[in-house]
Amino acid sequence: MELLAPAGNFEKLQAALTYGADAVYIGGKNFSLRAYGDNFSEDEILQAVEYTHKRNKKIYVASNIFAHNADLDELEKYFRFLDGAGVDAVLISDLGVFTLAKSVTKNLELHVSTQANVTNYRTVNFFNELGASRVVLARELTLDEILEIKNKSAAELEIFVHGAMCISYSGRCYLSHYLTGRDGNQGACTHSCRWKYSLMEEKRPNEFFDVGEDSHGAYIMNSKDLCLLPYLDKVIESGVASLKIEGRMKSVNYVAGVVKVYREAIDSYFENPKKFEIRTEWLEELDKVAHRPYTSGFFISDGAPTEIYDTSKPKRSSNFLGIVREFDAEKMVATIEQRGKFEINQQVEFFQPHVKTFQQKISVMYDEDGNEILAAPHAQQIVKIPICQPVEIWSLMR
Repeated sequence: MELLAPAGNFEKLQAALTYGADAVYIGGKNFSLRAYGDNFSEDEILQAVEYTHKRNKKIYVASNIFAHNADLDELEKYFRFLDGAGVDAVLISDLGVFTLAKSVTKNLELHVSTQANVTNYRTVNFFNELGASRVVLARELTLDEILEIKNKSAAELEIFVHGAMCISYSGRCYLSHYLTGRDGNQGACTHSCRWKYSLMEEKRPNEFFDVGEDSHGAYIMNSKDLCLLPYLDKVIESGVASLKIEGRMKSVNYVAGVVKVYREAIDSYFENPKKFEIRTEWLEELDKVAHRPYTSGFFISDGAPTEIYDTSKPKRSSNFLGIVREFDAEKMVATIEQRGKFEINQQVEFFQPHVKTFQQKISVMYDEDGNEILAAPHAQQIVKIPICQPVEIWSLMR
């Protein structure tokens, strides 16, 4: 079963693969629904394909905008490029774009994006007959519905198991375009559903009424984040081919932490399905990355509300401070690339790709020139820290 991770830029791609993803999905500079992410240039896509394939992993490219006439000529050139670059698959929402990609590529697999709102087995079979090897199901499906689709269709199925959710139907939202002129279906969403709203009656202008928690209004469309880890055994036993993590706009810390948890959990299940249990440490780790309160969404209906009415801000129980770039085993010194200010006498932990997390206090640290320093306040500053035990490259200091 494939674990599919987001990669908003090359560093996040490296983190996803290092921490256990079987495949990554990325977006180019155009035609994906994350227009304000770093995304990948064509040269970077070539580099990403080479890096991924050297590790016997797969790389998919999201091209899931709803295209206008003006997009089609450039899309044709783009699909020819992706095909020649060796990309494993492209994710598409638009039927016209789908037929275009099919007509101009030879080796590129076609996956149907969740934006296509596939909610039944007949639609899966339609896309499969059209040439799709995989369909990403809509988030609005229950476990029973997924099981029925699996039993009555031949295409591979992919479902989201973790990450942010949209209040609209599978992301097809016009709210941002209506309020700001920025079209979410062209990748330019302003996340208007996360804003705070109040109720106003049309004959009482400027009189705002409570619709939620307090006199400041309420986040009436602000969804919780999806987390299906507690139901992972049911997810796996549903027979879907790929488990997808949302988050091309999320941090390296988020990608690494979530991927490692699901990697360990999937592996643990297959080691002994009958004795599989959710470990407390996995849940604690998912609490450390930035997230809104978790929900099972539509997968398992437990009656709990799926929206948060008091704030749209994510929370986390740890702060991401840096990435281990080198480790001198003889001197027991780690070279850290700073991602958040830290200082001596601070208690930190090292979250590692393949072995257990460990904690220690920073007793002393040095800059690149070997000068002793008290703090590391500068973005991506290189710092050397003596540590108490060996540490893996790509470990995260938090």
